[in-house]
Amino acid sequence: MIKQRGFPFHILVFILPGLLIYTLFSAWPLLDTLLLSFFEESGDQRVYSGLANYRLVLTDPDLSAGFWNALGNNGVFFLVHVLVQNPIGLLLAALLSLRNLRGVRTYRTLIFMPTLLSVVIIGFIWQLILSPLWGVSETLLGYVGLESLFDAWLGKESSALLTLALISVWQFVGIPMMLIYASLLAIPDELLDAAHVDGASPLRTFWQIKLPLIAPTLGLVTILTFIGNFNAFDLIYAVKGALAGPNFSTDILGTYFYRTFFGFQSSLGSSTLGATVATLMFLIILAGVALYFYGVQRRLQRYPM
Repeated sequence: MIKQRGFPFHILVFILPGLLIYTLFSAWPLLDTLLLSFFEESGDQRVYSGLANYRLVLTDPDLSAGFWNALGNNGVFFLVHVLVQNPIGLLLAALLSLRNLRGVRTYRTLIFMPTLLSVVIIGFIWQLILSPLWGVSETLLGYVGLESLFDAWLGKESSALLTLALISVWQFVGIPMMLIYASLLAIPDELLDAAHVDGASPLRTFWQIKLPLIAPTLGLVTILTFIGNFNAFDLIYAVKGALAGPNFSTDILGTYFYRTFFGFQSSLGSSTLGATVATLMFLIILAGVALYFYGVQRRLQRYPM
């Protein structure tokens, strides 16, 4: 007769602290924010209003214009990172994974180092570099005969958002690089040696062997980039403040939420409208993640390594 084991209650000792912290600092605030978005402020009281706040944010002429502008800017911010940051991270990872490459640790550290710096410091440094008055960017462009291309990129509506996105790319390119680099190192040497024996060039080996094997990692990097960009706030706030100038051209959902919740200039903030914007941000991120897992992740073919 097989003796049945009882429930391993000792596991709860390890699970409960983490579960308690997650509930208090993640799950409960998220649920409270969701509930708060269904109320509106009436004097000193909050009155249940259903979906009224969502209609205001999405359709009201005064609020919806800012929301859709911020959402569009967020989309541009994300596309710059996907089309610039992640391919550069892939290229750097591929170069660092080459055999017999000298100074790999030094290159890896230098590229990843900006990720460790404060966003406030990054924003201040790049403001100094790009300043038309005392910045060094015009001088540096002059050394290569391109001083005519210099402009006040952070001060123009047409270029401010792209400039900030490229600054963010410069700071965080080390993260996708390290994730992809670790995935490349996990590829068995036997596969690469077999390809070399068969006469495959390094470029063909990369496209036909390495790239398919790291496809799940590339998908993970993409979805992490999506989540990070739609939660972005600090760089825009550090460089352009809560108004995300010039003329809200660098406004994203994070700064729009900040102004809605805390207010700005003569406009008073609203905790219920702020909760509504935060809930919409969560739903957008949730929809993007769900679309990725349903449309991309389950179709990725995984190869044993």
